[in-house]
Amino acid sequence: MKVVFATLLLISLLSNSSFLEITTAYPDSLEFVCVIKCNERCSKAGEHKRCMEYCKICCVDCDACVPSGTSGNKLECPCYANKLNSKGGPKCP
Repeated sequence: MKVVFATLLLISLLSNSSFLEITTAYPDSLEFVCVIKCNERCSKAGEHKRCMEYCKICCVDCDACVPSGTSGNKLECPCYANKLNSKGGPKCP
């Protein structure tokens, strides 16, 4: 009986840990994709660090949608284009 219980407990722990790895892998990969896309987007920005900070926030919120190029093209990602800062201006670079 103890062997059966120990086996079931071990199987349960292994299945839960693999599920945890799958569910936590997505945000990390999303952030990684956003860093790559935002690095391209902010490559010519005068304030590169600030551009990257806001771009990454917008990218994660918009499920990795970042307009192509270094400026403009915001119609490619309506979520990205419609985000506003506290003053009512565009939040995303």
